[in-house]
Amino acid sequence: MFKRFFLVSFLFLMLSCTKSEKPVISFYYWKTIFKFSKTEKEALINNNVQKLYIRYFDIGLHPESNFPIPISPVRFEENPKAYKIVPVVFIQNKVMLQPNLDVNDLAQKTFGFIEQINIKNKIECQEIQIDCDWTLKSKENYLKFIEVFKKLSKKKLSATIRLHQVKYFKKTKIPNVDSGVLMYYNMGSIAPDSLNSIYDKKVAEKYLKSLKRYPLHLDFAFPIYSWGVHIRNNKVIGLRSKMNSSELEKDSNFEKTSPIFFRVKQSNYKNGVFYEENDLLKIEEIKTEDLKEMAEDLQDHLVEKPNEIIFYDLDEFNLNNYEKNTFKQIISCF
Repeated sequence: MFKRFFLVSFLFLMLSCTKSEKPVISFYYWKTIFKFSKTEKEALINNNVQKLYIRYFDIGLHPESNFPIPISPVRFEENPKAYKIVPVVFIQNKVMLQPNLDVNDLAQKTFGFIEQINIKNKIECQEIQIDCDWTLKSKENYLKFIEVFKKLSKKKLSATIRLHQVKYFKKTKIPNVDSGVLMYYNMGSIAPDSLNSIYDKKVAEKYLKSLKRYPLHLDFAFPIYSWGVHIRNNKVIGLRSKMNSSELEKDSNFEKTSPIFFRVKQSNYKNGVFYEENDLLKIEEIKTEDLKEMAEDLQDHLVEKPNEIIFYDLDEFNLNNYEKNTFKQIISCF
């Protein structure tokens, strides 16, 4: 009797594990030249990555004509044929704010340029992602763009979603896409205070309960980047990318005054940027513990598990800040 009970329990457990498959690991690739370093290749292999979300180009406004134009298209120096490729187009919100925007023309030209890049590099894609932080004032143009683009492309379409768009979806509306990717970062203001603008648990908690009411399937994008907030006379004068605490601790021109602040001891140039004596750098970075906390908090508020966790972004500088098994640890939380 006991053996039969044990066998039934074991089979039930096995079925439960099969049904609750863990999300897969994917990465955003956000550089203008597509070519992997050794470290990047190793990360893809170690994490069994099958899909890459590659930023193909941005869309901004021409400084004189105010017409939408593509900005910094990606150039492939390596063939990505080993992966499923999802082209990502970042559209600046000011484009969608144009009162006389020809949405049909913009959708046609956007899809046409994606196709050009694909044909030139012999890439076949089944999905396209549109990245735009639309607002109440731009939502009409944005939602129409999505409708037109979806009909044109005849492909699976995903869109990036921000926390405020989840909480206030009845006002901001939901784009007609197949799925969304919740950008679980850039939660606060870039300021000279002690808060981390990339991730703030207290800010995130204000939105988490809304997830159960959001009707669109969501996958999640987690941050693995860091930067320095350059402060002079208590004012932010710039963001310095690819900067972390361990790098500054080795630089004799900077003095650590707190866990996140560094003071410029003497005026100097670093990576082409001039730092004046007594300037401050606030380092905003994401630790492994932060990523685990994000995953656990999200897991507690889900109706439906994500299919993917997409890490932003695949770059040797970012990867060197984490142990090899970090990303597998994060998806195990779901």
